[in-house]
Amino acid sequence: MTSGTDIRDAKAHLRYVRISPRKVKIVLDLIRGKDVGRAIGILKTTPKVAAEYLYKLLNSAVANAENNHHMDPTKLYVSQCFVCPGPILKRAMPRAQGRTFRINKRSSHITIAVREKAE
Repeated sequence: MTSGTDIRDAKAHLRYVRISPRKVKIVLDLIRGKDVGRAIGILKTTPKVAAEYLYKLLNSAVANAENNHHMDPTKLYVSQCFVCPGPILKRAMPRAQGRTFRINKRSSHITIAVREKAE
């Protein structure tokens, strides 16, 4: 059991997103460790497809922190953010002389955690 100053993270998960984990990781590296306000500004102005998903997920994590953990939304920062590969849909593309090439349609599981700054 820890003391009364227990540090908790408020998390939000997004599962089975039809976007490659490699593309998501590029945008996650931009917001890791930043204040929530600054991270939201970065996501609004980033011209990547993953930024839209991460913007909604970050807002969800902030709402979880405010409503479930009673944290102050002005003191939050992105403590953790990571992406794991999800299931791969395997498709075939017909090629010349009766051959087929495989097309992998990748998916992702994304997690963002926010935490209050210790003063």
